[in-house]
Amino acid sequence: MVEPYQRRSALAHKSLIARASESHPDAGVRLSENAFRCQIALRGNAGDPSFSAAVAQILGFDLPTTPNRVSSGCGVAALWLGPDEWLIVGEPGRETALSGDLRRALSGQHHAVVDVSEARTVLVVAGRNARDCLQKGTPLDLHARVFQTGHCAQTPLSKANVILHQTADEPRYEIYVTISFADYLWNWLERAALEYGLAVTDA
Repeated sequence: MVEPYQRRSALAHKSLIARASESHPDAGVRLSENAFRCQIALRGNAGDPSFSAAVAQILGFDLPTTPNRVSSGCGVAALWLGPDEWLIVGEPGRETALSGDLRRALSGQHHAVVDVSEARTVLVVAGRNARDCLQKGTPLDLHARVFQTGHCAQTPLSKANVILHQTADEPRYEIYVTISFADYLWNWLERAALEYGLAVTDA
């Protein structure tokens, strides 16, 4: 008998939940993995009112058209990646229904909707020194005057190419990284955070 497929996160081998109970109580940086996030790559012409309206009908909000900005609502967010490209993200398990709804709404229009949920995991970096930790590995200016909550960017982080999204003023960042680089980037983040006090948390 064939055993049912068991989904494992990219960092399951690191036993992060077990480590969370041993974390530093006053850490300047908190790290966690938010696995299995719904991720849908969307391409289309934002200047076409019929495309924009169809997407807004499904998402419940307008796509961001300003570079490196994020729009959100109803538990879903749209990250601007280019003039005709967005990453639609949400809670685990929403990818099948959401991608199907988008394809149906955009039927007959020039578009692309691809479920890429299995391509990346999400690492979360938060805490009073989160910005300092990340700034060690990226040329992107993360100063609060420049990069704020609701901003996103594609950027190198150490040797990994990632999508970085600031989700709170604390600050808190979500890092979308390909599965093949997840272990490497987690190890780098742990080393980069050590001087500030590190806590591994359960996302």
